[in-house]
Amino acid sequence: MSTKAKIALVTGGSRGLGKNMALAIAKRGIDVVLTYNSSKDEAEKVVSEIQSLGRKAVAFQLDTRNVSSFDNFIKQVTEHLQTKTGSPNFDFLINNAGTSLYAPIQEVTEAQLDDTVNIHYKGVVFLTQKSLPFLNDGGGIINVSTGLVRFALPNYSVYASMKGAIEVFTLYLAKELGARKIRANSVAPGAIETDFGGGVVRDTKDLNDYIAGITALGRVGLPDDIGGVVAFLCADDARWINAQRIEVSGGQAI
Repeated sequence: MSTKAKIALVTGGSRGLGKNMALAIAKRGIDVVLTYNSSKDEAEKVVSEIQSLGRKAVAFQLDTRNVSSFDNFIKQVTEHLQTKTGSPNFDFLINNAGTSLYAPIQEVTEAQLDDTVNIHYKGVVFLTQKSLPFLNDGGGIINVSTGLVRFALPNYSVYASMKGAIEVFTLYLAKELGARKIRANSVAPGAIETDFGGGVVRDTKDLNDYIAGITALGRVGLPDDIGGVVAFLCADDARWINAQRIEVSGGQAI
């Protein structure tokens, strides 16, 4: 990796929105470290695609629900960066990795709730904490939330609640890290056609049509609608955007 290029760490970068974010960030001239949970081959394809854009990239395995693995993960990342750039530091942390929980509250189990907390809140908090010593002053943190924090659709109560917690966490990061000139913002996608949640939005025609019908721009979102916004927040043009929730939903449920 170039000593001059800025570097972004993107969790869950092997597919879906994370892949799109990683590619959009690379197109902004930023090198990328991405993580994957189980899809190593897909992650390596993203790495190759980023390299074809003329940027440096590398992929590491990470299960963001497994906080006990974070020290070793950070050691892997920082040793790699030290070897390649002469510094263990990076500039941007994008907390994107996640899974869906689509279930009515009457059916949510304790195990499901614990898993959602671990992935969407506990994991984000402690990965951020472990990253802070290696995050360059003047850098940024972008936490991926959801439009479901603002508008309610049935069966997302636990998932959306965790994202609401992350939006509050983001505000406090902006406050506490301001002295280091580190910005913290959350990006809240509306419904997007990906394999997220088993592809429920993409593959369920009635749901897709319903969401398109309540969206001002008349369609469901696509991954390409999101990645560029995250990449913009990593650019110097966004240097004065801090402590903001940026919804990217095409005007869903307004």
